[in-house]
Amino acid sequence: MSISDIEFDRQHIWHPYTSMLNPLPAYKVESAKGCSLTFENGAQVIDGMSSWWAVIHGYRNSRLDSVAHRQIDKMSHVMFGGITHQPAIDLAKQLVDLTPDELERVFIADSGSVSVEVAIKMALQFWLAQERPEKHRLLTVKGGYHGDTFKAMSVCDPVNGMHHLFNKAINSQLFADAPTLTPNDEWTDDAGQQLRLWFEQFHGELAAVILEPIVQGAGGMRFYHPEYLRLIRKLCDDFNVLLIADEIATGFGRTGKLFACEHADVTPDILCVGKALTGGYMTLAATLTTKKVAETIGQGPGGGALMHGPTFMGNPLACAVAAESLAIIAEGNWQQQVKKIEKQLKKELLPLGEYKSVKDARVFGAIGVLEMEQPIDVASAQKRFIELCVWIRPFGRLLYIMPPYVITAEELSKLTYAMKDYVENQDNGQV
Repeated sequence: MSISDIEFDRQHIWHPYTSMLNPLPAYKVESAKGCSLTFENGAQVIDGMSSWWAVIHGYRNSRLDSVAHRQIDKMSHVMFGGITHQPAIDLAKQLVDLTPDELERVFIADSGSVSVEVAIKMALQFWLAQERPEKHRLLTVKGGYHGDTFKAMSVCDPVNGMHHLFNKAINSQLFADAPTLTPNDEWTDDAGQQLRLWFEQFHGELAAVILEPIVQGAGGMRFYHPEYLRLIRKLCDDFNVLLIADEIATGFGRTGKLFACEHADVTPDILCVGKALTGGYMTLAATLTTKKVAETIGQGPGGGALMHGPTFMGNPLACAVAAESLAIIAEGNWQQQVKKIEKQLKKELLPLGEYKSVKDARVFGAIGVLEMEQPIDVASAQKRFIELCVWIRPFGRLLYIMPPYVITAEELSKLTYAMKDYVENQDNGQV
C-alpha cells in the first residue's frame, strides 16, 4: 500500500535539528513568490524567516530568476581547479568593492560553515608559515554560533549551543564571557577587563579571535555594544592575533549597515559571508582576507597553497546569481527598506516586552526578537502560526523574525500580530 508524500518524508527524510523517532511536522511547500510560501493545500503564509535569513530580495525575484536562466543555458557547473569563469570573476570584483579596502583576496566556498572552516585554516596556516605552530587556538565568546562542521562547532557556545554532544570530539577553544552591554547601554571601561586578561594570558597560543559582530545569531539572538568589538580589534593588534568576523547572518544589510562591523568602524583580518549572498537562491559563501594574510600563507609549507578545495567551489550558477544579488544591494534600496522594517518592529514588537511571559523584547535593524520566559513548543506554535497565515520558526525560548527586505508594512504587521497572539495565549495559559 502506498503512503502519502508527507508520510514518506516523515519516515525517511532527516530534517535539520529533528529526531527520526519523533520528528517535528514538515509542511509541504508547492511554490513561493515575494514574501509568501504556498503550501500543498493552497494556503499562503508570510515568511518571517527569509528561509533562515537568506531570501532578502524575496522569492522569484525577476532579476535573479532571469540571471539564473541565462547562466544555466551556458553551464551550471564546472570545476574550479585550473579553470575560472566570468561569474566568479564578477562576484569577486563586487565582494572586493563592497568590503573594506584591505580585504582583497576572495575564497568562494559553498556554505557558511565551510567559509568558517576556511577562515580558521587561513589563520592557522598564517602562523605556520611564520614557524609559529604554537599559535593554534581560537578565542571567542560564549553564546555564539559559527556552523555545523567540526572546527566551526568548536567555537559555538560550549554549554547551551547545539553541539554540546560532541564536546569530547572537538578541539578545546577559549571562551570569554558573552558581552552583557547592549548597543543602548553606556560603555564602561571595566566591561572588557576579562578580555584583556584572556589576551595577556593566552596570546602566545592564539591564532585568531572569531566573533559574530554586534549580533549573536543562532546562539541566542543577542545584540551587543559596538565598543566591545572595537576593543577586541585593538587587543588583536596589540597582542599579534588575527580577527575573524563571521558576518554570515549579519552581512548585506540585515543590521542596518552593509556589514555589522561598520557599527564599530572595524575591519577584520578575515571576513566570512554567506546566507544572503545569493539572495537565498542557492548555497554559496565566501571568505575574504588581506593581502598580508594571503601572501604570508603563500610563503608557507605545502607550496604555500591554502589547503581547501570543495567540489562545488566557485559554482558558476551560484556565482552568477550572487553577482546579481550584490548588484541589487549596491543600488542601495536596502537601506530604506531595513530602516522601515526596524521602525515598524520597534512600534509593534517592543511593547510586547511588557507581557509576563516575555523576558525581553529587542529589535536591531531587520531583526525582531521576543525572548520568552519558558521554552517554546515548536510544533504547537507553528500550527497556530500557520492558522494565522505566517511562517515563524522559533527555537529554544526565542520567538523571532528576520523578514525579507521587500516585505510590505501589511505583511510585516501580520507577523507581529501572530507573535502578539502567541504571547497573549501564553499569558492566558492557552498554549
